[in-house]
Amino acid sequence: MTGDRPILGILLMLGFCLLAPLGDAVAKLLGDSLPIVEVVFFRFGLQALVLIPLIWASGRAWRMSGRVLRLTFLRTLLHILGIAAMFTALRYLPLADAVAIAFVMPFFMLLLGHYFLHEVVGMRRFLACCVGFVGTLCVVQPSFVEVGWPALLPVGVAVNFALFMLVTRQIAKETDPIGLQAVSGVMAVALMAPLVLLLPVTGGAPLVAFTLGPYHWGLLAAIGLLGTFAHLLMTWSLRYAPSATLAPMQYLEIPIATLLGFLIFQELPDRLAAFGILLTVSAGLYIIWREQAMARRPRALPVEPPQAA
Repeated sequence: MTGDRPILGILLMLGFCLLAPLGDAVAKLLGDSLPIVEVVFFRFGLQALVLIPLIWASGRAWRMSGRVLRLTFLRTLLHILGIAAMFTALRYLPLADAVAIAFVMPFFMLLLGHYFLHEVVGMRRFLACCVGFVGTLCVVQPSFVEVGWPALLPVGVAVNFALFMLVTRQIAKETDPIGLQAVSGVMAVALMAPLVLLLPVTGGAPLVAFTLGPYHWGLLAAIGLLGTFAHLLMTWSLRYAPSATLAPMQYLEIPIATLLGFLIFQELPDRLAAFGILLTVSAGLYIIWREQAMARRPRALPVEPPQAA
């Protein structure tokens, strides 16, 4: 077990917040050049190719208990679905809008905890959820009018990532991050290989990637490397700091995505979307602050009955 080191955890999460939107931007640059299933397949394939030799060279532990292996399999499935949904959304939506919509995640976590885990949610946090949903709708609405149902994909990404973070936190202190990512990469390749090799894609031509040039291969390599190291940093951060401490840091992805969207694609959120982003971020940060304040509140001690004289 590794003790909590909050400053180190925050710095590692900051690295994740820088690399993750950059990987999304590269995926958006790839556009419609490849079927999504192949993009995700090569992203995890490169993860496995990079990390397996590193494990052998460094002698790191990669064996897992049955419980951790099962949770790693679940985490891998969530990871595949989340990346596929996000990469699909990026083909239709501006980068900042897609990232901002996905940050409805804290509201889902709060409501799911209330309805399924019977956690107490006060009126102020419930109202903050409502404000956050309104903000998300402000971001979704113009995109939905323009592109239709793909504008809702980042909402699915939010639910997926909430579950992904929960599972990661359950195993982060019991596994080596590099070993976890390597095993996850191998699992993802094994799960997706039948889809890539057996199913007809884009007119019945499998492995379209092999018909592309160096530019597209460079983008695929960048997606794989950025995704691999971003999630290593995220896993390390959860190893050293509680998720409640790290959650506010994740909102840095939105301004970083906005800057990248402007510099690379000349995209900026319109006024309604910008207002929605502000509402979503404000409500999310309030919920996180409120959660931390409730956690710090001292519990009332039981009153002992008076002793008989």
